[in-house]
Amino acid sequence: MIEAGRLNVHFGDNQVVHNVSFSVAPGETFGLVGESGSGKSTVLRCLAGLVDSWDGTLRIDGQQLGHKRDRAFFRKVQMVFQDPYGSLHPRQTVDRILAEPLAIHGVPDAETRITRALEEVALPRTARFRYPHQLSGGQRQRVAIARALIADPSVLLLDEPTSALDVSVQAEVLNLLADLRQARQLTCILVSHNLAVVGHLCERLAVMQGGRIVEILSEQQLRAGQATHSHTRDLIALSHELEG
Repeated sequence: MIEAGRLNVHFGDNQVVHNVSFSVAPGETFGLVGESGSGKSTVLRCLAGLVDSWDGTLRIDGQQLGHKRDRAFFRKVQMVFQDPYGSLHPRQTVDRILAEPLAIHGVPDAETRITRALEEVALPRTARFRYPHQLSGGQRQRVAIARALIADPSVLLLDEPTSALDVSVQAEVLNLLADLRQARQLTCILVSHNLAVVGHLCERLAVMQGGRIVEILSEQQLRAGQATHSHTRDLIALSHELEG
């Protein structure tokens, strides 16, 4: 469903992604993990059409992507950002936030879809006519997830979707994403610096360092401690220290 081949990204004279290649099967959730500045979010933004200073090959569902994307692409591919407060318009109610993508894509029966979207992400009906500042961080991220899914995409790109949330809320949002992925048969890429988060949702993951993929592991290999690259082993050790 998703392919990246020899992807390179430059910001001016600075190359931030080097020769990155991976593929994601239909219905799979694939993780990109690494420290801040490793290039993982930049790869995601290239796929989402938010960065155009790249070369290489990107494909979604067999279709090669150019630097400019059409409306059909944005109905098929949606993204959930790290900061739910920053990604939601502060002067729009939840109702308008959810209605806007339906209007853009010409999707009928907005009333039914908005009601269903709120139910899917376990938000009360009373949240519909509230503004983002009237919601908790976890509720705002649920609105962002509902907005991404309301036009029925097949690919969901997740950029650190729980890192801005309280620890007590993170597990709830991760479980919600796992349930939605299974119910909708979504293909997902999850970017995170947290190996525990990646291990919770992803069947496979790529470890990035300095703009390069240094290792690709299955979730089973990760749990069994079968990493071969020193950077991956360092990340695993750090994860165990944080858990302890």
